[in-house]
Amino acid sequence: MSSFLINTLSSPHLEQTSTTSSSSGFTGLVSTLIILLIVATGVALITRKLRISYVVGLVLAGLAIPKNILPASIGLDPEVILNLFLPILIFEASVNTDISRLRSTIKPILLLAGPGVVLSASITAVLLKFGVNLAWITACAVSVILTITDTVSVIAAFRSVIVPRALSTIVEGESLFNDGVAIVLLSIITTIFTKGSFTIAEGVQQLFIAFVGGSVLGLVLGYLCVGLFKQLDDALSTILLTVAVALGTFQIGNALGVSSAIAVMIAGLVIGNLGFRQTSAPTEVSLLNFWEYAAFGANTFIFLLVGLEVDPQSLFNSTPIALVAILAYQIGRVISIYPLLYFLSFFERPIPLRWQHILILGNVKGSLSMALTLSLPFSLPDRAQVVTLVFSTVLLSLVGQGSSLSWFVKKLNLSKPSASKQKLENLQLTLITSKAAQRELASLLESGILPKSLYEELFASYQAKVATSEIELRDLYNQTAHEQIDIDEERANLGSTYRRLYLAEKVAINDAIRKGLIADDTGHAYLKVLNEKLLSLRED
Repeated sequence: MSSFLINTLSSPHLEQTSTTSSSSGFTGLVSTLIILLIVATGVALITRKLRISYVVGLVLAGLAIPKNILPASIGLDPEVILNLFLPILIFEASVNTDISRLRSTIKPILLLAGPGVVLSASITAVLLKFGVNLAWITACAVSVILTITDTVSVIAAFRSVIVPRALSTIVEGESLFNDGVAIVLLSIITTIFTKGSFTIAEGVQQLFIAFVGGSVLGLVLGYLCVGLFKQLDDALSTILLTVAVALGTFQIGNALGVSSAIAVMIAGLVIGNLGFRQTSAPTEVSLLNFWEYAAFGANTFIFLLVGLEVDPQSLFNSTPIALVAILAYQIGRVISIYPLLYFLSFFERPIPLRWQHILILGNVKGSLSMALTLSLPFSLPDRAQVVTLVFSTVLLSLVGQGSSLSWFVKKLNLSKPSASKQKLENLQLTLITSKAAQRELASLLESGILPKSLYEELFASYQAKVATSEIELRDLYNQTAHEQIDIDEERANLGSTYRRLYLAEKVAINDAIRKGLIADDTGHAYLKVLNEKLLSLRED
Protein backbone atom coordinates (compact mmCIF):
# COMPACT_ATOMS: atom_id res chain seq x y z
CA MET A 1 0.00 0.00 0.00
CA SER A 2 2.79 2.36 0.96
CA SER A 3 4.68 1.63 -2.27
CA PHE A 4 1.52 2.47 -4.20
CA LEU A 5 1.25 5.87 -2.46
CA ILE A 6 4.89 6.60 -3.13
CA ASN A 7 4.60 5.66 -6.79
CA THR A 8 1.40 7.61 -7.12
CA LEU A 9 2.85 10.74 -5.50
CA SER A 10 5.94 10.56 -7.67
CA SER A 11 4.12 9.89 -10.93
CA PRO A 12 4.94 12.26 -13.82
CA HIS A 13 1.34 13.39 -14.06
CA LEU A 14 1.20 14.61 -10.45
CA GLU A 15 4.67 16.14 -10.70
CA GLN A 16 3.55 18.09 -13.76
CA THR A 17 0.34 19.19 -12.00
CA SER A 18 2.31 20.30 -8.91
CA THR A 19 4.83 22.17 -11.04
CA THR A 20 2.07 23.92 -12.97
CA SER A 21 0.30 24.94 -9.74
CA SER A 22 3.55 26.21 -8.22
CA SER A 23 4.40 28.16 -11.37
CA SER A 24 0.93 29.70 -11.45
CA GLY A 25 1.20 30.73 -7.80
CA PHE A 26 4.62 32.30 -8.32
CA THR A 27 3.39 34.18 -11.39
CA GLY A 28 0.44 35.52 -9.40
CA LEU A 29 2.78 36.65 -6.61
CA VAL A 30 5.05 38.47 -9.08
CA SER A 31 2.02 40.13 -10.69
CA THR A 32 0.78 41.26 -7.27
CA LEU A 33 4.17 42.75 -6.40
CA ILE A 34 4.24 44.62 -9.73
CA ILE A 35 0.77 46.05 -9.02
CA LEU A 36 1.86 47.16 -5.55
CA LEU A 37 4.99 48.82 -6.95
CA ILE A 38 2.87 50.71 -9.49
CA VAL A 39 0.49 51.77 -6.70
CA ALA A 40 3.44 52.93 -4.57
CA THR A 41 4.77 54.97 -7.50
CA GLY A 42 1.38 56.58 -8.01
CA VAL A 43 1.13 57.34 -4.29
CA ALA A 44 4.57 59.00 -4.39
CA LEU A 45 3.47 61.28 -7.24
CA ILE A 46 0.14 62.17 -5.64
CA THR A 47 1.52 62.80 -2.13
CA ARG A 48 4.27 65.01 -3.52
CA LYS A 49 1.67 66.98 -5.44
CA LEU A 50 -0.63 67.33 -2.42
CA ARG A 51 2.31 67.76 0.01
CA ILE A 52 1.16 65.06 2.41
CA SER A 53 3.09 62.24 4.04
CA TYR A 54 4.12 59.47 1.64
CA VAL A 55 3.61 56.73 4.26
CA VAL A 56 0.13 58.00 5.11
CA GLY A 57 -0.69 57.84 1.40
CA LEU A 58 0.57 54.25 1.27
CA VAL A 59 -1.67 53.14 4.14
CA LEU A 60 -4.69 54.88 2.65
CA ALA A 61 -3.97 53.31 -0.75
CA GLY A 62 -3.71 49.89 0.88
CA LEU A 63 -7.03 50.43 2.65
CA ALA A 64 -8.66 51.36 -0.68
CA ILE A 65 -7.45 48.21 -2.51
CA PRO A 66 -9.69 45.14 -2.07
CA LYS A 67 -7.46 42.10 -1.49
CA ASN A 68 -9.65 39.90 -3.68
CA ILE A 69 -8.74 41.84 -6.84
CA LEU A 70 -5.04 41.03 -6.52
CA PRO A 71 -3.76 38.08 -8.58
CA ALA A 72 -2.34 36.38 -5.46
CA SER A 73 -2.92 36.62 -1.74
CA ILE A 74 -0.25 38.64 0.02
CA GLY A 75 0.04 39.78 3.60
CA LEU A 76 2.36 40.77 6.40
CA ASP A 77 4.27 37.66 7.48
CA PRO A 78 5.77 38.27 10.98
CA GLU A 79 8.81 36.16 10.08
CA VAL A 80 9.54 38.28 7.00
CA ILE A 81 9.06 41.49 8.97
CA LEU A 82 11.31 40.34 11.81
CA ASN A 83 14.10 38.67 9.82
CA LEU A 84 14.22 40.86 6.70
CA PHE A 85 12.68 44.31 7.14
CA LEU A 86 13.77 44.89 10.76
CA PRO A 87 17.53 44.34 10.20
CA ILE A 88 17.38 46.46 7.03
CA LEU A 89 15.83 49.41 8.89
CA ILE A 90 18.26 49.15 11.83
CA PHE A 91 21.36 48.70 9.67
CA GLU A 92 20.48 51.61 7.36
CA ALA A 93 20.03 53.95 10.31
CA SER A 94 23.34 52.78 11.82
CA VAL A 95 25.58 53.15 8.75
CA ASN A 96 24.31 56.71 8.30
CA THR A 97 25.13 57.70 11.90
CA ASP A 98 28.38 59.60 12.34
CA ILE A 99 29.89 58.64 15.71
CA SER A 100 32.10 61.75 15.76
CA ARG A 101 28.94 63.91 15.78
CA LEU A 102 27.51 61.96 18.74
CA ARG A 103 30.44 62.64 21.08
CA SER A 104 29.38 66.15 22.09
CA THR A 105 25.78 65.04 22.79
CA ILE A 106 26.30 61.46 23.98
CA LYS A 107 25.19 62.13 27.59
CA PRO A 108 21.64 63.35 26.81
CA ILE A 109 21.34 60.66 24.12
CA LEU A 110 22.21 57.80 26.50
CA LEU A 111 20.11 59.28 29.29
CA LEU A 112 17.00 59.48 27.09
CA ALA A 113 17.60 56.16 25.33
CA GLY A 114 18.25 54.26 28.59
CA PRO A 115 16.44 55.48 31.73
CA GLY A 116 14.21 57.65 29.54
CA VAL A 117 12.83 54.68 27.62
CA VAL A 118 12.23 52.65 30.81
CA LEU A 119 10.50 55.55 32.58
CA SER A 120 8.38 56.49 29.57
CA ALA A 121 7.37 52.87 28.90
CA SER A 122 6.44 52.31 32.57
CA ILE A 123 4.17 55.35 32.68
CA THR A 124 2.61 54.48 29.31
CA ALA A 125 1.98 50.89 30.45
CA VAL A 126 0.06 52.05 33.54
CA LEU A 127 -2.03 54.47 31.50
CA LEU A 128 -2.79 51.81 28.84
CA LYS A 129 -3.71 49.25 31.49
CA PHE A 130 -6.35 51.47 33.08
CA GLY A 131 -7.22 53.62 30.06
CA VAL A 132 -7.64 50.87 27.43
CA ASN A 133 -8.16 47.92 29.83
CA LEU A 134 -5.35 45.79 28.41
CA ALA A 135 -3.78 42.88 30.29
CA TRP A 136 -0.63 43.93 32.18
CA ILE A 137 1.73 41.92 29.98
CA THR A 138 0.08 43.28 26.83
CA ALA A 139 0.14 46.85 28.12
CA CYS A 140 3.87 46.51 28.86
CA ALA A 141 4.59 45.18 25.37
CA VAL A 142 2.57 47.93 23.65
CA SER A 143 4.13 50.66 25.81
CA VAL A 144 7.65 49.56 24.81
CA ILE A 145 6.65 49.45 21.13
CA LEU A 146 5.22 52.97 21.40
CA THR A 147 8.44 54.40 22.88
CA ILE A 148 10.13 53.98 19.48
CA THR A 149 10.25 57.18 17.41
CA ASP A 150 10.28 57.58 13.63
CA THR A 151 13.43 59.58 12.89
CA VAL A 152 12.54 59.97 9.21
CA SER A 153 9.50 62.14 9.94
CA VAL A 154 11.44 64.38 12.34
CA ILE A 155 14.44 64.86 10.04
CA ALA A 156 12.06 65.58 7.15
CA ALA A 157 10.56 68.40 9.24
CA PHE A 158 14.06 69.73 9.95
CA ARG A 159 14.75 70.01 6.23
CA SER A 160 12.05 72.64 5.83
CA VAL A 161 13.70 74.98 8.36
CA ILE A 162 17.21 75.49 9.67
CA VAL A 163 17.68 73.90 13.13
CA PRO A 164 20.78 73.73 15.34
CA ARG A 165 23.01 70.87 14.31
CA ALA A 166 23.32 69.60 17.89
CA LEU A 167 19.52 69.18 18.12
CA SER A 168 19.46 67.16 14.91
CA THR A 169 22.27 64.96 16.29
CA ILE A 170 20.40 64.36 19.56
CA VAL A 171 17.24 63.37 17.68
CA GLU A 172 19.07 60.95 15.37
CA GLY A 173 21.25 59.45 18.11
CA GLU A 174 18.47 59.05 20.64
CA SER A 175 16.23 57.39 18.07
CA LEU A 176 18.96 54.91 17.08
CA PHE A 177 19.80 53.79 20.63
CA ASN A 178 16.15 54.07 21.67
CA ASP A 179 15.27 51.44 19.03
CA GLY A 180 17.87 49.00 20.35
CA VAL A 181 16.87 49.40 24.00
CA ALA A 182 13.15 49.08 23.22
CA ILE A 183 13.68 45.89 21.19
CA VAL A 184 15.67 44.33 24.06
CA LEU A 185 12.95 45.27 26.58
CA LEU A 186 10.30 43.80 24.27
CA SER A 187 12.24 40.51 24.05
CA ILE A 188 12.36 40.35 27.87
CA ILE A 189 8.60 40.98 28.09
CA THR A 190 8.03 38.25 25.49
CA THR A 191 10.21 35.85 27.52
CA ILE A 192 8.25 36.64 30.69
CA PHE A 193 5.01 35.84 28.85
CA THR A 194 6.23 32.58 27.31
CA LYS A 195 7.93 31.27 30.50
CA GLY A 196 5.16 32.38 32.85
CA SER A 197 7.59 33.43 35.58
CA PHE A 198 10.66 35.65 35.75
CA THR A 199 12.95 36.73 38.59
CA ILE A 200 14.85 40.00 38.87
CA ALA A 201 18.13 38.08 38.66
CA GLU A 202 17.02 36.46 35.41
CA GLY A 203 16.03 39.86 34.06
CA VAL A 204 19.41 41.40 34.88
CA GLN A 205 21.15 38.36 33.38
CA GLN A 206 19.15 38.59 30.17
CA LEU A 207 19.80 42.32 29.90
CA PHE A 208 23.54 41.74 30.35
CA ILE A 209 23.62 38.94 27.78
CA ALA A 210 21.50 40.92 25.34
CA PHE A 211 23.50 44.16 25.50
CA VAL A 212 27.03 42.85 26.07
CA GLY A 213 26.63 39.78 23.88
CA GLY A 214 24.96 41.78 21.11
CA SER A 215 27.62 44.49 21.26
CA VAL A 216 30.49 41.96 21.12
CA LEU A 217 28.89 40.13 18.20
CA GLY A 218 28.32 43.40 16.34
CA LEU A 219 31.91 44.53 16.94
CA VAL A 220 33.38 41.22 15.77
CA LEU A 221 31.33 40.99 12.59
CA GLY A 222 31.66 44.72 11.93
CA TYR A 223 35.46 44.67 12.17
CA LEU A 224 35.55 41.48 10.09
CA CYS A 225 33.60 43.31 7.40
CA VAL A 226 36.00 46.28 7.66
CA GLY A 227 38.91 43.90 7.07
CA LEU A 228 37.21 42.51 3.97
CA PHE A 229 36.56 46.05 2.73
CA LYS A 230 40.32 46.47 2.41
CA GLN A 231 40.41 43.56 -0.02
CA LEU A 232 37.31 44.61 -1.96
CA ASP A 233 36.99 47.96 -3.68
CA ASP A 234 34.15 47.02 -5.95
CA ALA A 235 30.72 48.54 -5.37
CA LEU A 236 28.71 45.40 -6.18
CA SER A 237 30.86 43.11 -4.02
CA THR A 238 30.79 45.46 -1.03
CA ILE A 239 27.01 45.88 -1.32
CA LEU A 240 26.60 42.08 -1.23
CA LEU A 241 28.96 41.91 1.75
CA THR A 242 27.00 44.50 3.76
CA VAL A 243 23.71 42.76 2.98
CA ALA A 244 25.19 39.46 4.18
CA VAL A 245 26.51 41.10 7.36
CA ALA A 246 23.25 42.94 8.14
CA LEU A 247 20.98 39.91 7.67
CA GLY A 248 23.54 37.37 8.89
CA THR A 249 24.28 39.27 12.11
CA PHE A 250 20.59 39.23 12.96
CA GLN A 251 20.34 35.46 12.45
CA ILE A 252 23.54 34.72 14.37
CA GLY A 253 22.31 36.90 17.24
CA ASN A 254 19.07 34.90 17.37
CA ALA A 255 21.00 31.62 17.34
CA LEU A 256 23.34 32.74 20.16
CA GLY A 257 20.54 34.19 22.29
CA VAL A 258 21.92 37.75 22.32
CA SER A 259 20.17 40.91 21.12
CA SER A 260 20.11 40.75 17.33
CA ALA A 261 19.01 44.37 17.11
CA ILE A 262 21.97 45.59 19.20
CA ALA A 263 24.35 43.42 17.17
CA VAL A 264 23.09 44.80 13.85
CA MET A 265 23.20 48.36 15.19
CA ILE A 266 26.82 48.04 16.42
CA ALA A 267 27.92 46.31 13.19
CA GLY A 268 26.33 49.13 11.19
CA LEU A 269 28.07 51.79 13.28
CA VAL A 270 31.47 50.09 12.82
CA ILE A 271 30.99 49.64 9.07
CA GLY A 272 29.62 53.13 8.52
CA ASN A 273 32.36 54.88 10.49
CA LEU A 274 35.39 52.66 9.81
CA GLY A 275 34.60 50.44 6.83
CA PHE A 276 33.68 53.24 4.47
CA ARG A 277 37.12 54.77 5.01
CA GLN A 278 38.64 51.68 3.40
CA THR A 279 36.69 52.14 0.16
CA SER A 280 36.86 54.63 -2.68
CA ALA A 281 34.37 57.47 -2.98
CA PRO A 282 32.32 55.85 -5.80
CA THR A 283 31.95 52.65 -3.74
CA GLU A 284 30.87 54.60 -0.66
CA VAL A 285 28.29 56.55 -2.66
CA SER A 286 26.95 53.29 -4.12
CA LEU A 287 26.69 51.72 -0.64
CA LEU A 288 24.87 54.71 0.84
CA ASN A 289 22.48 54.88 -2.11
CA PHE A 290 21.76 51.15 -1.95
CA TRP A 291 20.89 51.18 1.75
CA GLU A 292 18.78 54.28 1.32
CA TYR A 293 16.80 52.47 -1.40
CA ALA A 294 16.59 49.31 0.74
CA ALA A 295 15.16 51.17 3.74
CA PHE A 296 12.79 53.10 1.48
CA GLY A 297 11.58 49.83 -0.07
CA ALA A 298 11.11 48.21 3.35
CA ASN A 299 9.09 51.18 4.60
CA THR A 300 7.05 51.21 1.39
CA PHE A 301 6.01 47.57 1.63
CA ILE A 302 5.36 47.67 5.38
CA PHE A 303 2.98 50.63 5.16
CA LEU A 304 1.31 49.48 1.95
CA LEU A 305 0.76 45.94 3.26
CA VAL A 306 -0.55 47.34 6.53
CA GLY A 307 -3.28 49.10 4.57
CA LEU A 308 -4.10 45.85 2.77
CA GLU A 309 -4.10 43.79 5.96
CA VAL A 310 -6.18 45.97 8.29
CA ASP A 311 -9.94 46.14 8.02
CA PRO A 312 -10.93 49.81 7.42
CA GLN A 313 -13.94 49.51 9.71
CA SER A 314 -11.82 48.09 12.54
CA LEU A 315 -9.29 50.87 12.00
CA PHE A 316 -12.04 53.49 12.21
CA ASN A 317 -13.58 51.90 15.31
CA SER A 318 -10.20 51.87 17.06
CA THR A 319 -9.63 55.61 16.56
CA PRO A 320 -10.87 56.66 20.06
CA ILE A 321 -8.63 54.05 21.71
CA ALA A 322 -5.73 55.13 19.50
CA LEU A 323 -6.17 58.72 20.69
CA VAL A 324 -5.97 57.45 24.28
CA ALA A 325 -2.77 55.57 23.37
CA ILE A 326 -1.25 58.71 21.83
CA LEU A 327 -2.12 60.71 24.95
CA ALA A 328 -0.62 57.95 27.11
CA TYR A 329 2.74 57.75 25.36
CA GLN A 330 2.99 61.54 25.11
CA ILE A 331 2.43 61.85 28.88
CA GLY A 332 5.15 59.24 29.38
CA ARG A 333 7.43 61.18 27.06
CA VAL A 334 6.79 64.48 28.87
CA ILE A 335 7.52 62.96 32.29
CA SER A 336 10.74 61.38 31.00
CA ILE A 337 12.09 64.32 28.98
CA TYR A 338 11.72 67.37 31.23
CA PRO A 339 12.84 65.88 34.59
CA LEU A 340 15.76 63.86 33.18
CA LEU A 341 17.17 66.73 31.13
CA TYR A 342 16.71 69.09 34.10
CA PHE A 343 18.71 66.64 36.22
CA LEU A 344 21.37 66.47 33.50
CA SER A 345 21.73 70.27 33.53
CA PHE A 346 23.55 70.04 36.89
CA PHE A 347 26.39 68.08 35.27
CA GLU A 348 26.27 69.06 31.61
CA ARG A 349 25.48 72.09 29.50
CA PRO A 350 21.67 72.57 29.73
CA ILE A 351 19.52 71.52 26.80
CA PRO A 352 17.40 74.56 25.77
CA LEU A 353 13.74 74.24 26.72
CA ARG A 354 12.62 74.76 23.10
CA TRP A 355 14.77 71.80 22.08
CA GLN A 356 13.02 69.70 24.71
CA HIS A 357 9.65 70.73 23.23
CA ILE A 358 10.82 69.35 19.86
CA LEU A 359 11.90 66.05 21.45
CA ILE A 360 8.33 65.69 22.73
CA LEU A 361 6.47 66.97 19.68
CA GLY A 362 8.72 64.86 17.44
CA ASN A 363 7.67 61.65 19.20
CA VAL A 364 6.17 60.35 15.95
CA LYS A 365 5.60 56.62 15.40
CA GLY A 366 6.58 54.75 12.24
CA SER A 367 7.23 51.44 10.50
CA LEU A 368 9.44 49.94 13.23
CA SER A 369 6.59 50.09 15.74
CA MET A 370 4.34 48.24 13.30
CA ALA A 371 7.05 45.68 12.50
CA LEU A 372 7.54 44.85 16.19
CA THR A 373 3.78 44.60 16.74
CA LEU A 374 3.57 41.90 14.09
CA SER A 375 6.36 39.98 15.83
CA LEU A 376 4.35 39.62 19.06
CA PRO A 377 3.42 36.02 20.05
CA PHE A 378 0.08 34.90 18.62
CA SER A 379 -1.02 33.72 22.07
CA LEU A 380 -0.52 37.16 23.67
CA PRO A 381 -3.80 38.37 25.23
CA ASP A 382 -5.74 40.76 22.97
CA ARG A 383 -3.09 40.47 20.21
CA ALA A 384 -5.57 41.11 17.38
CA GLN A 385 -6.84 44.23 19.16
CA VAL A 386 -3.26 45.37 19.79
CA VAL A 387 -2.28 45.05 16.12
CA THR A 388 -5.21 47.23 15.05
CA LEU A 389 -4.57 49.64 17.93
CA VAL A 390 -0.89 50.16 17.09
CA PHE A 391 -1.59 50.49 13.35
CA SER A 392 -4.28 53.08 14.05
CA THR A 393 -2.00 54.89 16.52
CA VAL A 394 0.87 55.03 14.02
CA LEU A 395 -1.43 56.32 11.29
CA LEU A 396 -2.90 59.06 13.50
CA SER A 397 0.58 59.95 14.76
CA LEU A 398 1.90 60.34 11.23
CA VAL A 399 -1.12 62.36 10.12
CA GLY A 400 -1.34 64.56 13.22
CA GLN A 401 2.15 64.88 14.69
CA GLY A 402 4.08 64.20 11.50
CA SER A 403 2.16 66.71 9.40
CA SER A 404 2.22 69.49 12.01
CA LEU A 405 5.82 69.05 13.16
CA SER A 406 7.28 71.39 10.54
CA TRP A 407 4.82 74.09 11.63
CA PHE A 408 5.79 73.64 15.29
CA VAL A 409 9.50 73.77 14.48
CA LYS A 410 9.03 77.05 12.61
CA LYS A 411 6.88 78.50 15.39
CA LEU A 412 9.47 77.72 18.03
CA ASN A 413 11.96 79.76 16.01
CA LEU A 414 14.91 77.53 16.90
CA SER A 415 17.29 79.31 14.56
CA LYS A 416 16.66 82.88 13.52
CA PRO A 417 17.49 83.56 9.86
CA SER A 418 20.50 85.84 9.49
CA ALA A 419 20.55 89.08 7.54
CA SER A 420 22.82 87.47 4.94
CA LYS A 421 20.38 84.59 4.46
CA GLN A 422 17.45 86.95 4.00
CA LYS A 423 19.46 88.97 1.49
CA LEU A 424 20.43 85.76 -0.31
CA GLU A 425 16.81 84.65 -0.60
CA ASN A 426 15.71 88.07 -1.87
CA LEU A 427 18.40 88.02 -4.56
CA GLN A 428 17.43 84.48 -5.57
CA LEU A 429 13.79 85.57 -5.73
CA THR A 430 14.73 88.45 -8.04
CA LEU A 431 16.66 86.11 -10.33
CA ILE A 432 13.83 83.57 -10.47
CA THR A 433 11.12 86.12 -11.23
CA SER A 434 13.20 88.13 -13.73
CA LYS A 435 14.24 85.07 -15.75
CA ALA A 436 10.68 83.74 -15.71
CA ALA A 437 9.50 87.11 -17.08
CA GLN A 438 12.17 87.00 -19.80
CA ARG A 439 11.03 83.55 -20.87
CA GLU A 440 7.45 84.79 -21.09
CA LEU A 441 8.56 87.83 -23.13
CA ALA A 442 10.34 85.52 -25.59
CA SER A 443 7.17 83.45 -25.91
CA LEU A 444 5.05 86.57 -26.56
CA LEU A 445 7.54 87.80 -29.18
CA GLU A 446 7.59 84.45 -30.97
CA SER A 447 3.79 84.27 -31.07
CA GLY A 448 3.62 87.76 -32.61
CA ILE A 449 1.68 89.31 -29.73
CA LEU A 450 4.50 91.63 -28.64
CA PRO A 451 6.31 94.12 -30.95
CA LYS A 452 10.09 93.61 -31.11
CA SER A 453 10.86 97.15 -29.92
CA LEU A 454 8.75 96.73 -26.79
CA TYR A 455 10.20 93.25 -26.26
CA GLU A 456 13.78 94.59 -26.34
CA GLU A 457 12.92 97.40 -23.94
CA LEU A 458 11.24 95.13 -21.39
CA PHE A 459 13.84 92.39 -21.79
CA ALA A 460 16.65 94.90 -21.11
CA SER A 461 14.96 96.13 -17.91
CA TYR A 462 14.74 92.58 -16.57
CA GLN A 463 18.29 91.84 -17.72
CA ALA A 464 19.51 94.80 -15.65
CA LYS A 465 17.84 93.25 -12.57
CA VAL A 466 19.45 89.88 -13.37
CA ALA A 467 22.91 91.39 -13.79
CA THR A 468 22.66 93.43 -10.56
CA SER A 469 21.42 90.42 -8.58
CA GLU A 470 24.15 88.13 -9.96
CA ILE A 471 26.86 90.62 -8.97
CA GLU A 472 25.44 90.97 -5.46
CA LEU A 473 25.10 87.19 -5.15
CA ARG A 474 28.73 86.69 -6.16
CA ASP A 475 29.85 89.29 -3.61
CA LEU A 476 27.70 87.66 -0.92
CA TYR A 477 29.13 84.19 -1.60
CA ASN A 478 32.67 85.60 -1.54
CA GLN A 479 31.94 87.35 1.74
CA THR A 480 30.61 84.11 3.23
CA ALA A 481 33.66 82.19 2.07
CA HIS A 482 36.17 84.68 3.50
CA GLU A 483 34.42 85.87 6.65
CA GLN A 484 32.61 82.60 7.60
CA ILE A 485 29.37 84.46 8.32
CA ASP A 486 26.48 82.26 9.57
CA ILE A 487 28.37 79.22 8.46
CA ASP A 488 25.70 76.60 9.18
CA GLU A 489 23.05 78.38 7.13
CA GLU A 490 25.36 79.30 4.27
CA ARG A 491 26.76 75.78 4.09
CA ALA A 492 23.23 74.49 3.80
CA ASN A 493 22.41 76.92 0.99
CA LEU A 494 25.68 76.46 -0.91
CA GLY A 495 25.68 72.72 -0.27
CA SER A 496 22.29 72.18 -1.90
CA THR A 497 23.36 74.27 -4.88
CA TYR A 498 26.65 72.43 -5.38
CA ARG A 499 24.93 69.06 -4.91
CA ARG A 500 22.55 69.80 -7.78
CA LEU A 501 25.45 70.95 -9.97
CA TYR A 502 27.56 67.86 -9.22
CA LEU A 503 24.61 65.54 -9.90
CA ALA A 504 23.95 67.32 -13.20
CA GLU A 505 27.61 66.80 -14.13
CA LYS A 506 27.36 63.09 -13.26
CA VAL A 507 24.31 62.66 -15.48
CA ALA A 508 26.10 64.39 -18.37
CA ILE A 509 29.25 62.25 -17.99
CA ASN A 510 27.33 58.97 -17.75
CA ASP A 511 25.35 59.95 -20.84
CA ALA A 512 28.58 60.75 -22.72
CA ILE A 513 30.12 57.39 -21.72
CA ARG A 514 26.99 55.53 -22.79
CA LYS A 515 27.03 57.24 -26.21
CA GLY A 516 30.75 56.57 -26.65
CA LEU A 517 31.66 60.26 -26.79
CA ILE A 518 34.43 59.91 -24.21
CA ALA A 519 36.62 56.99 -23.09
CA ASP A 520 35.49 54.99 -20.04
CA ASP A 521 38.73 55.65 -18.14
CA THR A 522 38.48 59.41 -18.62
CA GLY A 523 34.82 59.52 -17.63
CA HIS A 524 35.19 57.28 -14.58
CA ALA A 525 38.19 59.26 -13.34
CA TYR A 526 36.11 62.44 -13.33
CA LEU A 527 33.14 60.60 -11.80
CA LYS A 528 35.42 59.59 -8.92
CA VAL A 529 36.27 63.26 -8.31
CA LEU A 530 32.58 64.21 -8.36
CA ASN A 531 31.71 61.42 -5.90
CA GLU A 532 34.37 62.69 -3.50
CA LYS A 533 32.89 66.17 -3.74
CA LEU A 534 29.40 64.81 -3.03
CA LEU A 535 30.72 62.94 0.00
CA SER A 536 32.41 66.09 1.31
CA LEU A 537 29.04 67.87 1.12
CA ARG A 538 27.43 65.02 3.09
CA GLU A 539 30.10 65.25 5.79
CA ASP A 540 29.56 69.01 6.08
